[in-house]
Amino acid sequence: MAFLSNLDIAVSGMIAERARMDVIAQNVANADTTRTAEGGPYVRQNVVFTENKTFRRADDVSYSSIEFRTVLGQRIAELRGLAGRDRIMELDGVLLTEVVEDPTPPTPVYDPTHPDADEDGYYYLPNVDVAEEQIDMLAATQSYTANLTIFNSMKSIANKALTIGKGS
Repeated sequence: MAFLSNLDIAVSGMIAERARMDVIAQNVANADTTRTAEGGPYVRQNVVFTENKTFRRADDVSYSSIEFRTVLGQRIAELRGLAGRDRIMELDGVLLTEVVEDPTPPTPVYDPTHPDADEDGYYYLPNVDVAEEQIDMLAATQSYTANLTIFNSMKSIANKALTIGKGS
């Protein structure tokens, strides 16, 4: 059902952008972290998105007699991996594939009195630019909002379609 695949795309986009915002928030929170458990400064994280085409819809799934909210709830649960029940579903949209480290080197700062300074008197700040993170957060927020708008539009269309044929 093409209509439900449009919901898959919008919902998966919202889930992915929310995860992106979480990673951005983590980057900002660690913008001044000069020492981590692994040693060295915090390393900025980036998300990688790919197209989600990992599932197929089983022929025995019929949505014609199920209430729209129930279908919607099932689809969201399936996107989050919370419901499977041995059904194979085709979920279109975006998938957060991995979180990778930014290869940009850390910024050296000369301060021999700093507790994390090396033998040459340098300590290293994370490769996190807070202004860049704010721009990324704005882009993620706008993408989330766009997906939410699409989702609400599709929901409104479905509700209007359900009233077709009802008496006035």
